[in-house]
Amino acid sequence: MEQNLSLYRVFYTVANTGNISKAAEQLFISQPAISKSIRKLEQSLDVTLFSRNSRGVQLTEEGEILYTYVQKAFFSLQTGESRIKKINELGIGHLHIGVSTTLCKFMLLPYLQEFIKTHPHIKITIECQSTNHTLQLLKENKIDVGLIGEPERPHHVHFDSLGEIEDIFVSTKTYLNNLSLRTNHKDDIFRNATLMLLDKENMTRQYIDDYLAAHRIETNNLLEVSTMDLLIEFSKISLGVACVIRQFVEKELAEGELVEIPLPFPIHRRNIGFAYLDNLQQTTAVREFIEFYNTKQGLALNKLPVHS
Repeated sequence: MEQNLSLYRVFYTVANTGNISKAAEQLFISQPAISKSIRKLEQSLDVTLFSRNSRGVQLTEEGEILYTYVQKAFFSLQTGESRIKKINELGIGHLHIGVSTTLCKFMLLPYLQEFIKTHPHIKITIECQSTNHTLQLLKENKIDVGLIGEPERPHHVHFDSLGEIEDIFVSTKTYLNNLSLRTNHKDDIFRNATLMLLDKENMTRQYIDDYLAAHRIETNNLLEVSTMDLLIEFSKISLGVACVIRQFVEKELAEGELVEIPLPFPIHRRNIGFAYLDNLQQTTAVREFIEFYNTKQGLALNKLPVHS
């Protein structure tokens, strides 16, 4: 559009009022300035837009055609302005989060529950996949924030720790008693037991594989499970020995439903937290969420859901 928008605003106002003096009052400019703007627009379009009458001015046939489009344009602008104001007033936005299934239920849920209370108009999209995939989506700028284990080499990724989690092996007393009855190697639980681990796409599984290999712990019967929930449930029905996160089975351990398997070497704890690209300008919704979880450190670890 070659013409300055102000010319069309003058045209639009004169057409609505049908009077140059009234248009001048509404726009807070002089009548000569109004007339000059109309002439300039008519010259650029090479048409006459208004004809004079006893009461003021009225649109010509060409003016009516232009007015139809200008009216739609100004209506769209007014709608856009109203929407922007509503976004600012209500805090409307979109937040795209990536997280593994395990961390989504046990850690992200408490944060979202609190965040939605104070930011009910922010749309939230959640991508559930492995931590490795979440980190890749983050680097490709396909998600805003990822809830992940602390990466070894961040590479332009800012990581805010929420606290540490601890991997442990658990089973029921019943399973251990039955295992001791059918084997002669009571001290070598891992070689004789059904060992239940997350699948190989999961970062926790990779971490545990490294631990087993580093300490030359052999396993003969391995059962791969897709989610931490299933690991916990399978261990509770005495299916085998499961590698789970301690914070997720505190209730079962306290009540004796599950028991922890002593390890010859401790498994180092891991940091879990939110990550985002540190070289990217964040939207208002993302900044609000970052500020929120930084003021709610440890919320998820302190409010983990319990199993019934």
